[in-house]
Amino acid sequence: MGQPKRRLAQFWGQLGPKFLPFADVATDDLPLSRLLRLSLFQVSVGMALVLLIGTLNRVMIVELSVPAALVSTMIALPILFAPFRALIGFRSDHFQSELGWRRVPFIWKGSLAQFGGFAIMPFALLVLAGAGQSASAPLWVGHTAAAVAFLLVGMGIHTVQTVGLALATDLTAEESRPKVVGLMYVTLLVSMMVSAVVFGWLLKEYSPGRLIQVIQGAAVLSLALNVIAIWKQEPRDRARTRGQASQRPQFKEAWAEFTAVPGARRWLIAIGLGTLAFTMEDVLLEPYGGEILGMTVAATTFLTATLALGSLIGFGFAAQTLSRGGDPMRMAGLGALIGIPAFLIVIIAAPLASSLWFSAGVFLIGLGAGLFGHGTLTATMGLARPGQSGLALGAWGAVQATAAGLGIALGGILRDLGGWFTGRAEAYAFVYSLEVALLLATLVVIAPLVRLPASRQSPQGLTDHP
Repeated sequence: MGQPKRRLAQFWGQLGPKFLPFADVATDDLPLSRLLRLSLFQVSVGMALVLLIGTLNRVMIVELSVPAALVSTMIALPILFAPFRALIGFRSDHFQSELGWRRVPFIWKGSLAQFGGFAIMPFALLVLAGAGQSASAPLWVGHTAAAVAFLLVGMGIHTVQTVGLALATDLTAEESRPKVVGLMYVTLLVSMMVSAVVFGWLLKEYSPGRLIQVIQGAAVLSLALNVIAIWKQEPRDRARTRGQASQRPQFKEAWAEFTAVPGARRWLIAIGLGTLAFTMEDVLLEPYGGEILGMTVAATTFLTATLALGSLIGFGFAAQTLSRGGDPMRMAGLGALIGIPAFLIVIIAAPLASSLWFSAGVFLIGLGAGLFGHGTLTATMGLARPGQSGLALGAWGAVQATAAGLGIALGGILRDLGGWFTGRAEAYAFVYSLEVALLLATLVVIAPLVRLPASRQSPQGLTDHP
């Protein structure tokens, strides 16, 4: 190889790890192509999240005239399944299968639930809104069908994501696991960005028939992506999964051991408060843009892509910083700190009648959420003991998803209640102001957990505390 080519190869070799923080997670046994294929389950999850918290909530509130309180409640219904994520992760850690699998059966069941929910969802929504020929259907039919659809999708999302992340950690060396989980979440954010753009384009000319096509297309695609993701990923080992019932610990014992780590309970509280603060606006951002700033369906759908872009940049910066020994709790605190001016910018966008200021605030919300999410995820991985990766990821997911669901429900309910006493713009501003207060509370909870400078050498975070 000539000198110019050698220098060029060295340049690209240094450029990858520097600007692509997850480029160095691949090994000879686990190439990057296999990791990227596994990450396709996050593509299906991201697509589902965009539909639930982005496109569908705007369509239901504005085009179908469904009350925001009912919409937010429907979208928040998956939280009924969220607390079971820790149990799902624990069960997949110790599952006994005749085929020798632990993770694959859970991912398959979650995929079927996600597919079934999307298959019936568009018709349920049209009945709920009294559209077209479904206007004569009893009201309870629409409510029940929509509730079942959202519950099934939520069940699928929680199961697929929890066990998929656990499978990703199983396949990688211990020192690379936080990076691999980070790679999975970057895939999630990229998927949300692309899905938001595609759904916005497909629904630019809205009609009930087009809505049915889009959601059912998402159902088929999500099932196909999950099957491709898990194909020949988990090795079969019958000796590991058969005849070990007496050795399997009880969930209560495993949970007590997990939460016995000093600072763990306080950390889970911080995750809940921060997630609640960053998600109360999820069901409101697009209606806010449509009702207050007069933005179109396509324009407000692109806001989801803007939010995801901010989160992607936050995740990349956090991964680069934490890989050099940064404190994950300090990183989470930085994300909460950035979220405070972000929500203030969104509030002042209404009196300024500026969609540009609104978009800037949405981007900063995504940036803060990305820093907060990666920081909390990395610190939680530090809590995981051998054989508890599923439990640790499940605990993080259970708290995060439950808080997110509560935040979505509260956001819509508080907006409707505020609208009865004040104007629409003031009602939105009240919710955003409450999120600022929650972020301040998050900082108060995180502050005692931030490592002292003398203990920065250890990557384990919480385990360094006395």
